[in-house]
Amino acid sequence: MSTTFQLDTSTSRANPTPQPMRRLTVPKIRMRKQDGVTAEPLVMLTAYTARQAQLLDEHCDLLLVGDSLGQVIYGLPSTIPVTLEMMANHGAAVVRGSYHAVVVIDMPFGSYEASPQQAFESAAFLLKQTGAAAVKLEGGGAMAETVAFLGQRGIPVMGHVGLTPQAVNVLGGYAARGRSDSEAAKIVTDAKALDDAGTFAIVVEGVVEPIAIEVTQSVSCPTIGIGASAQCDGQVLVTEDMLGMFDRVPRFVKRYEDIAGIIGKTVATYAEEVRNRSFPGEEQTYQPKG
Repeated sequence: MSTTFQLDTSTSRANPTPQPMRRLTVPKIRMRKQDGVTAEPLVMLTAYTARQAQLLDEHCDLLLVGDSLGQVIYGLPSTIPVTLEMMANHGAAVVRGSYHAVVVIDMPFGSYEASPQQAFESAAFLLKQTGAAAVKLEGGGAMAETVAFLGQRGIPVMGHVGLTPQAVNVLGGYAARGRSDSEAAKIVTDAKALDDAGTFAIVVEGVVEPIAIEVTQSVSCPTIGIGASAQCDGQVLVTEDMLGMFDRVPRFVKRYEDIAGIIGKTVATYAEEVRNRSFPGEEQTYQPKG
């Protein structure tokens, strides 16, 4: 039995509550793919807050504290300015709000590329500060040594190939990758290098579908697609995108709801009631006793 923190909506405080469910583990996620086949695809979504984690947790195998929080939460133009401290704060909140899913935290730009030792120090900081189970880093063969270094020191790593947002300045934008033969071959080679180095899963983002399928068939660990293929071993989306919180989303996003529209309509009703003085009413105010 593990412990999570449930928000008491009457006080807005978090209280520890035992849950009759064991949290999934990295080895269990890795073992979902057997002999090249994943019978039940893995479900992953991003989460940045405790309450969001509570709502997503029972439905997901993995929760990703993505550096996409730079754009989604902070309104930054890209993921580049995101810091370790930002990731640690949000990662700790997601761990507190969950009890079932494996929590994975993105390593932000500049925190791991210089050397395996730098990556270890950054990853150790994130896991110690948050209680998360694993980290995710971008890059292919160039990061294989780092992945192996971390794994040998007890830090599970999720890889990320294809469209790598932290490299947006080199890539020149967010266009799909793998359209040329050379780029397609590199994506497959990168994925194999990460798999050989010990990643327990690999995100395959923004690649043409045949290449995503080839990657999935070429590696022993599960692949998590985003803008890739339903034939990947799992899928991930930015939660705010799939819920319809933004007017514009990438081509590969399916909007399952129009939460932005619901919020706008609800706030408009609130504003109208405040202005015509129908809120607060008697039920929302304290009246004299007796």
